[in-house]
Amino acid sequence: MHTTTGTLDTEFTASRQHFNSMVDFLAGDTCAALQHGQLEEHLTEVGRELIRLLQQDHANLRAVREQRRDEVAEPDGTIHTRVEHGHARTLATVFGPITVARIAYRAPWSTNLYPADAAWNLPAEKYSFGLRKLAAIESGRGSYEQATAAITRATGLRLGNRQVSELAGRAATDIDDFYQTRDLPEVAGDILALSFDGKGIVVRPDALRAGTAKAATSAKLTTRLSKGEKRNRKRMAEVGALYEVIPAPRTPADIITEATTTPGDTTARAAGPRTVGKWLTASVTDTTAQVITAVFDQAQRRDPDHARTWIALVDGNNHQIDKIKAHSRRLHVPIPIIIDFIHVLEYVWKAAWCFHPEGDPHAETWVAEKALGNLSGNAGLVAAAIRRTATRRGLTHEQRRNADTAADYLHNKKRYLDYPAALAAGWPIATGVIEGACRHLVKDRMDVTGARWGLDGAEAILKLRALTSNGDFDAYWTFHMRQEQLRVHNSRYWNHELPT
Repeated sequence: MHTTTGTLDTEFTASRQHFNSMVDFLAGDTCAALQHGQLEEHLTEVGRELIRLLQQDHANLRAVREQRRDEVAEPDGTIHTRVEHGHARTLATVFGPITVARIAYRAPWSTNLYPADAAWNLPAEKYSFGLRKLAAIESGRGSYEQATAAITRATGLRLGNRQVSELAGRAATDIDDFYQTRDLPEVAGDILALSFDGKGIVVRPDALRAGTAKAATSAKLTTRLSKGEKRNRKRMAEVGALYEVIPAPRTPADIITEATTTPGDTTARAAGPRTVGKWLTASVTDTTAQVITAVFDQAQRRDPDHARTWIALVDGNNHQIDKIKAHSRRLHVPIPIIIDFIHVLEYVWKAAWCFHPEGDPHAETWVAEKALGNLSGNAGLVAAAIRRTATRRGLTHEQRRNADTAADYLHNKKRYLDYPAALAAGWPIATGVIEGACRHLVKDRMDVTGARWGLDGAEAILKLRALTSNGDFDAYWTFHMRQEQLRVHNSRYWNHELPT
């Protein structure tokens, strides 16, 4: 599209006329009869149009003022010698569409160059960075339908779900690079804690991992599931957390009180450790090993000299534990691994129902005693006691199944159940941070009823939600626009620099 720059309005005539009409309306009898809510709606609409006209007039002024550059060359040295004025493009902004005219620099068999686009850092597509930012924020908060509705309310523009999804994907492009270079927060924690977990996301069939896809296609019947079959529609999103801990020493009695206190005892328990400087990451495309590596990279950036104590909190997943150990060896930093006490407690509760009727209050006392045994560092003895109880009561294999499972778990994981040392050092012994992250980052947004995700869309939303949760969105956006300048514009010129 071409336009004659000499005919462009550079006196801001359109915006001045619109402003005067707004003033005349506000001073007239029609406005005097409006309620304040009606007036707000009117001013929202006409005020947005005023800003759009101001932006259009400013674009016109820039086009008229644009000076011809001496030499415009591509990275390979091709010089664009032919100049054409008035090449125009449309830019959809948060205030409405405008037309941007600028000089085109042409060369045979080459794509036109527009230095003015680079100077203004216009996006490659027609949607402005303001719209891209709004799409990133709103699609991270709720469904794409809710995001499109929010964008329409804010801008008056009507975008489709696919357009919003694509804008959010572009918005998330540089998040990984941002976290490799960002300024680190100043926090006061003495302990550096790392934690990992996973949460399933319902994805489209083509987005399933190979093993899950194979299981999903092995149904015996076409129209319904057979006994024992699962839908196998989910792909695991891996979540990692890094945070610093202000320690608070405690005792087992501060954690479990049911077996040691009398009814009505209101004795206050010691306060637990505090979490500061939390950083989250999540991915549905990366493997568990890659997410763990990303968290360790951030930990290394925070504490390159290993002056702090590093700990890891997990739910007992062997693969996670193996990867943590591998990184510990690689970095030559000792990392005590602590299995979530709540996870252990769930195993104990399942064992309890092998020995007590469902709902029996005596089960609470039994669980509290076994929990105190674990907190005191006697997981092996607790496991043996559970097995002896099952044997002494003559339970069948099926009746004692959960008891044996709990005993096996405690025996196999006892090296990671050194709760006495953790409590004495003031460390956390539960994975509440990562559990909350899985719920907030993944479940609250990705588990929308009826949603089936593609990999690219799910990955973008997870990264944007983690970015927002970390409080880094504004800093990232400045970084993202700078990267877009380099990627979309500067990369097209000699020495990646705009001609003067």
